Amino acid sequence: MNEHNIILTGFMGTGKTTVGRLLAERLNRQFVDSDELIVARNGRSIADIFSTEGESFFRDLESQITQELAAKRGMVIATGGRLMLDPHNAELLSATGAVFCLTADPEQILARVASDDTRRPLLAGPNPAWHIRQLLHERAKDYGRFPQIMTSGKSAAAVAAEIIALLDANILTVTHPNGC
Repeated sequence: MNEHNIILTGFMGTGKTTVGRLLAERLNRQFVDSDELIVARNGRSIADIFSTEGESFFRDLESQITQELAAKRGMVIATGGRLMLDPHNAELLSATGAVFCLTADPEQILARVASDDTRRPLLAGPNPAWHIRQLLHERAKDYGRFPQIMTSGKSAAAVAAEIIALLDANILTVTHPNGC
């Protein structure tokens, strides 16, 4: 499985970046976070890209990054929360390795995103807790296509160990675009 990527997807605040860094360290792999890559390449925050260029522009940037990442192997990739909801992006990355969707209780997500210093454009409204529940409901079917790993009440180390155990047990298979 060393030549395959390990892709972490899921809603914001579920631990994709933190767990991804740990996985990469433990498995001696390169780590990349798609959002961090977009920020580094554009020299501005995601919130700034959203406010000046719009969400559609940001999603185009995600698609460009996805194409690049799909050409690489042996990496741990943490995606933005919506990246794998795009069918083309999901197909490209799923073909390169094992995808895990990290999940968390809405209350845990709110606590996590409230405690970081990242401005979250999709939670800028007056009732972020309600908005998180609404978005989770809307995305449930798409996120449900991937194996779910609950992160609430677990340390990042425990989640990384759970993923490594699943990989070691060969429980998951790589799905290629042609269905093989």
